[in-house]
Amino acid sequence: MRGEQEKSSTRTRHPRRGVRPAVIGPATHHYYKHQQIHPRTSPIDLYQGCPKGEHQNLVTEDITVVEGEVAIISCRVKNNDDSVIQLLNPNRQTIYFRDVRPLKDSRFQLVNFSSNELRVSLSNVTLEDEGRYLCQLYTDPPQEAFTTITVLVPPHNLVIDVQKDTYVEGEEVEMNCTALASKPAGTIRWFQGNKALTAVKTDVEYMEERMFRVRSQLVLTAKREDDGIPIVCLVDHPAVKDLQTQQYLDVQYKPMVSVSVKYPQGLTREGETLELVCSATGKPRPESILWQRVDDDLPEHVLILGDNLLFGNLNKTDNGTYRCEASNSVGSASADYTLFVYDHPTTLPPPTTTTTTTTTTTTPFIITDTWAGDETPLVVDHAVIGGVVAVVVFAMLCLLIILGRYFARHKGTYFTHEAKGADDAADADTAIINAEGGQNSCEEKKEYFI
Repeated sequence: MRGEQEKSSTRTRHPRRGVRPAVIGPATHHYYKHQQIHPRTSPIDLYQGCPKGEHQNLVTEDITVVEGEVAIISCRVKNNDDSVIQLLNPNRQTIYFRDVRPLKDSRFQLVNFSSNELRVSLSNVTLEDEGRYLCQLYTDPPQEAFTTITVLVPPHNLVIDVQKDTYVEGEEVEMNCTALASKPAGTIRWFQGNKALTAVKTDVEYMEERMFRVRSQLVLTAKREDDGIPIVCLVDHPAVKDLQTQQYLDVQYKPMVSVSVKYPQGLTREGETLELVCSATGKPRPESILWQRVDDDLPEHVLILGDNLLFGNLNKTDNGTYRCEASNSVGSASADYTLFVYDHPTTLPPPTTTTTTTTTTTTPFIITDTWAGDETPLVVDHAVIGGVVAVVVFAMLCLLIILGRYFARHKGTYFTHEAKGADDAADADTAIINAEGGQNSCEEKKEYFI
């Protein structure tokens, strides 16, 4: 009986039905003393006499935070009757007991404390802070809720390695992009301008302390269009956005050559001046430009003025193919221009005819096409002219035949009227009388000559 009395004397109920934390520190000891609770009181003893917590609900959420940022841990209670809430770390050390922080880690700070919530902030989060944190509500029976803190570590560095700085067109280019020390492992993508490129292979290597290293390899063929265009390595990671690095390609290529006419515009004719311009681009810049005539020597009157070729007085002997060739340290290239010299246009006299003979001399005429500045001689076909003349002559002959028949018909009717009434007369006198006066009863006779 005495032992039971001594035991009961040490069992002092918490007026707010509290219990000592898992780790007793000076602050917690002060709290118990202030609340008239013995520091060594068992949690089971404190649970006795507590009302049932069937209608209470302890709620918390998992947290994902980037290394170095702030995590907010919240333990919330619905329908709380002023039961004690505490927060413990993964090592089961009490971080906060109500509004008291027994743990000496100053990175934990109280954000809000009430009968329904205990909210704590953890600043400058490190990878060591990752784990399961426990929210406890001291009821009978006690309630617990776990919240998991996941720490994300962005890649510390993103590097592109290349074999050499300068490439020649047609060579194979190999690039390696490495994302160092990230959690979780990132995903590497390649771009050239707005065009997505496909990596040859990607390796993921596990490092210490739950960190990963990712390496991606890209292989492509160097082209002149790639010169000065950046190759972009971009990593997708939940802890960082738009983390990328780029490498510019330096591609050398042989010249590109073209030949154009500076003047004249249009046909090249005898006696005129012609100037050809040779344009050459390459990397490095073309060292020299050479003009030559294919299968022959350049005419003596032709001048080479820098990259241009000048013909002072064109003639038929200048006809041929002229080539411009440019070269640099990578290679050489050329372009050709074919020259054809046309006759100089002449003014011809109009067609003339002679009166002493029946032969008409007609000089062929030339129609000059001046559309868009080009003077192109067009010779009219004499067969077409002959056909037109034949059609006109045929039409006139037909008209003459029709007119002849018309006049011939009217002439026959006239001569028949002269003998009218003479055929039925008994003698010559009667015939003359009938021809002059005529008898109405006599039938008229007409003859028609066709």
